[in-house]
Amino acid sequence: MPDIVLTTLNARFVHSAFGLRYLLANMGDLEPRTAIREFSLGLRERDMVEAVLAENPKIVGLSVYIWNVVPMTAVCLLLKAIRPELIVVIGGPEVSFEWEGAAIFEAADYLVRGEGDLAFASLCREVLAGERPAEKVRQGGLPLLESLTTPYPRYSDFDLEHGRIIYVEASRGCPFRCHFCLSSLDKSVRAFPLEPFLQEMEGLLGRGVRHFKFVDRTFNLKAETSERILGFFLERYTEGLFLHFEMIPDRLPETLKPLISAFPPGVLQFEVGIQSFDAEVCARIGRRQNFQALRENLTFLAAETGVHVHADLIAGLPGEDLEMFGRGFDQLVALKPAEIQVGILKRLKGTPMTLADPCWQMTYADTAPYEVIHTSALTFQELQRLQRFSRYWDMVANSGKFPHALPHLLDDSPFRNFLAFSDWLHQEVGATHGIAHARLEKLVSSYLEGRLEPVGIGPTETARPKLPKRQARRIQT
Repeated sequence: MPDIVLTTLNARFVHSAFGLRYLLANMGDLEPRTAIREFSLGLRERDMVEAVLAENPKIVGLSVYIWNVVPMTAVCLLLKAIRPELIVVIGGPEVSFEWEGAAIFEAADYLVRGEGDLAFASLCREVLAGERPAEKVRQGGLPLLESLTTPYPRYSDFDLEHGRIIYVEASRGCPFRCHFCLSSLDKSVRAFPLEPFLQEMEGLLGRGVRHFKFVDRTFNLKAETSERILGFFLERYTEGLFLHFEMIPDRLPETLKPLISAFPPGVLQFEVGIQSFDAEVCARIGRRQNFQALRENLTFLAAETGVHVHADLIAGLPGEDLEMFGRGFDQLVALKPAEIQVGILKRLKGTPMTLADPCWQMTYADTAPYEVIHTSALTFQELQRLQRFSRYWDMVANSGKFPHALPHLLDDSPFRNFLAFSDWLHQEVGATHGIAHARLEKLVSSYLEGRLEPVGIGPTETARPKLPKRQARRIQT
């Protein structure tokens, strides 16, 4: 049985704990005495604790994130209540800042802050040697990336056979200082040695991996590196390949465009953080953005490539009201990304967002995920409407299940019209989850039947009559 168990609650089964695999890879002589045990949200905390204690470990490492901090706190408390002598070490973004007074910190024996790739193993050696370090908080620091053992061989055959997401990274850090993001705390971007990294990718490809999710915050920051990575995968393209990258939307060097265009449709997915189209709002959150370049790049991606663009907007930014957000949303719709993710601003622990000017009256929920609940520009009720808007947009637009109905729901004013549909839908169902697709189809049809002056559906129609019921039903999906 392992002396050390690394564990966490992933958001879903398909996810894999990238950070735990880094810890395992860098345990050195302790790796044979260490095991990863992953679980998914929805599992009872008692059942997770039972499974961990069945391993009879001496040390348990808990990986804590904003999405799992509540159940992980319960797990930590249970572990210490049942086996007080067990050494529990916590780490992860959610406990690396503002940990003082948190129940999970009070219950745990140690906290490893920040990048714990090497610091966790060092702490375990001390504990297993019979020492009890006096300092409860251990600083992870910024290890030299070339000194780390990579985690990729620690993806198991089980992970690959069950389609778990394979996370990879060619760099860490971000050069930008967006106040809402933990990456704003990084002082620089650090890159892994490129050729050894590509050798690791070759190994994953040889094992049958076809889906790669790059977690780099700024994949297209350095054109030469981006070209080399894209060229590597293009040369080895086989059917089923899928690559996800986060990219800076206003930076797309000309040298990258031919490479991007060469990939077949659906192979590349770019996640682009727009966040806001208002220059003053962007200035308030420390975000520099060239809007003209952004528009040109998204237009290029939509018109000349097969890239699946996932674009992010944030509602609740300082001073941005409903009308301003709506204008930005309409601009983004016009650029035709495949998906638009509407997120509500969160106050991540440790970020500069906590220092926003008091005049913006930023009020956040006290519990995870710490979403903004009121600002000087948005009331609580308006933020509730935007929450529902976001959820219904996922169900109707991002799902891709209503390609014919969506243009009629949006018409010439996407935000205003979809917000009206969202308000109506909530009034009808009173929920944002648990709506079966068949029921949603009927609801969309019903809304279109009753809507005044919807857009005509024929290519030559110029009039804008109310749709007959039979015609409205026909365009529901």
